[in-house]
Amino acid sequence: MSRTVIAILLLALVLVAGAIVLLTLPKTTTKPETTVTATATTTVTTTVTTGPSETKPAKKVSLLGSGATFPYPQIAAWIDDFTKKHPDISINYNPTGSGTGQEQFFTKVVDFAASDPPISKAKWEEWKGKFVQMPFVIGAVVMTYNLPEAKGLLKLDAETIALIYKGEIQYWNDERIRKLNPEINLPNKRIIAVHRSDSSGTTDVFTNFLHKAAPNVWPKELVGKSIEWPVDKLGNGVGGKGNQGVAEVLRTTEGSIGYVELNYAVELNMPTALIKNREGYFVMANETTIMEAARGALARLPSSPDGDFSGDLDAILYAPGKLSYPIASFSHLLFYTSYPEDKVAAIKEFIKYVNTEGQEKVIRGYIPIPKEVRELNLKALDIIKP
Repeated sequence: MSRTVIAILLLALVLVAGAIVLLTLPKTTTKPETTVTATATTTVTTTVTTGPSETKPAKKVSLLGSGATFPYPQIAAWIDDFTKKHPDISINYNPTGSGTGQEQFFTKVVDFAASDPPISKAKWEEWKGKFVQMPFVIGAVVMTYNLPEAKGLLKLDAETIALIYKGEIQYWNDERIRKLNPEINLPNKRIIAVHRSDSSGTTDVFTNFLHKAAPNVWPKELVGKSIEWPVDKLGNGVGGKGNQGVAEVLRTTEGSIGYVELNYAVELNMPTALIKNREGYFVMANETTIMEAARGALARLPSSPDGDFSGDLDAILYAPGKLSYPIASFSHLLFYTSYPEDKVAAIKEFIKYVNTEGQEKVIRGYIPIPKEVRELNLKALDIIKP
């Protein structure tokens, strides 16, 4: 065999062996390049997300409050408006009643609370310097009723109301009610006295009024956020939870009478009785008569939000003045004087809003606080610290 043939055969063998090797190798095509590119992209993304703090989304602050149902519609309206303007702040308010609100506040379950009556002097002394309170809106407790037969607005005084809730006046055509309403044809229908079943600032305001205006009929023992109602023992009393619950019982029970916050009566178009004031005039709850009652209370307020407000209910309730509505009341917000760093700014923003812009957005059934009270409340901004 010539050398030329041998060379050709060897070259052929090399080519065949090379082809076999290539066929058995894994197919990598362009994957190495893709992998490198992906790694580079991931590195860039990681660098961006872990960069300077100002590139991070703002941390949302959540505030929790509870308490009075009396001002709940107003608080809810403010929270809705405020959080739209401050999307980084979330506020949840639970209308548990003033009693529960105070309890949760002083056990530090919530960040703030609302209470119709101010904090008692004894509690204020116990917590002095650790919290602030501020009257933030003025409201009124009204007597409303479900009596289709009565044409015209009823007139009532504290003594008659007290006798109804003691169970001593049981029928609508009782002579003591007829004497106050000679122009109304009152039916011989049993009276169902509706009251709050929960611990309530509205009840505290209402029973304080009865005792202050009719002390010989309504004793001090029957004053408070939650009491044993004498009318219940006769089977003529019904309890409802919150202002909402009382309003619902009234709407569905003919012959009933009850006390609710003015806003609920207004929104539900419920009739409200004219109440006899200290000067002997029967007045309806409205902006004029409620503000008249509030004016006399200003001199009784302390000079600082961390002061003692325990006397302001007595000052505004059954106040003198021909036009004064006798069952008016401030509602109060409670805040601590110290908060965690992340909540301080949010709390202060909310306080500022309530006492400035918020007072221009008071809904129907409530009365804005006077300028002097707003200025007093804003002093809390210098008191509250991290």
